Amino acid sequence: MRALLEVQGLQKQFGGLRAVDGLGFQVAEGEVLGLLGPNGSGKTTALNLISGALERSAGSIRFDGHRIDGWAPHRIARAGVARTFQLVRVLGGMSCMENVQVAMAFRRGPLFGPGAIPEALELLQRVGLDGRAETLAADLTYIDQKRLELARVLALRPRLLLLDEWLSGLNPTELQTGIALIRSLRDQGLTVVLVEHVMDAVRALCGRCIVMRSGAQLAEGPTAEVLANAAVIDAYLGKAHA
Repeated sequence: MRALLEVQGLQKQFGGLRAVDGLGFQVAEGEVLGLLGPNGSGKTTALNLISGALERSAGSIRFDGHRIDGWAPHRIARAGVARTFQLVRVLGGMSCMENVQVAMAFRRGPLFGPGAIPEALELLQRVGLDGRAETLAADLTYIDQKRLELARVLALRPRLLLLDEWLSGLNPTELQTGIALIRSLRDQGLTVVLVEHVMDAVRALCGRCIVMRSGAQLAEGPTAEVLANAAVIDAYLGKAHA
């Protein structure tokens, strides 16, 4: 299957700290790839580089055959790469409907005004916010704000979705609903890079995983094999558990 995303030798330096150190991987169209690692291992920084929120220090990023490193974030988003954030970002003074409509106005093939309402309502229903269209985003619970952020991302009609711990903080029922939603997105052809600490979700969704430690790539392969790797267990839990 053709690679939609190709990362080669990716580096990000902050002064004397190399937060991402030579990261390289490919993601095939329609794949859900897990990007794992302990806190501070460089996962979110890697997503920031791919989405254009940070400029790389070295290396290359290709999306759909085109180099996108150096592009502005809005250009990368319009090309088909969208992301959620570890710390949820919604437009608190606007309604759920308006949050989604804002994204629709900036995608390739934009929609504005009344013509955007039916699709916006459909997206809100899809993420579990049916009936909340007129609710202010600031009045939503944290979990519902995460749902809203996902609806807004989907409004961009991305081909590649970068999810940064989107499933964290969910109760068991919400987690199963979230897993089913991501699986449905995959089944519709969306490609996903999933940064996650919830191993039940990783096992359920990711056929393949990459594990980072201290900015570098520690392991890559089928999920079951990677999670059983002694070095990976050590990275998460310490040598006593390896």
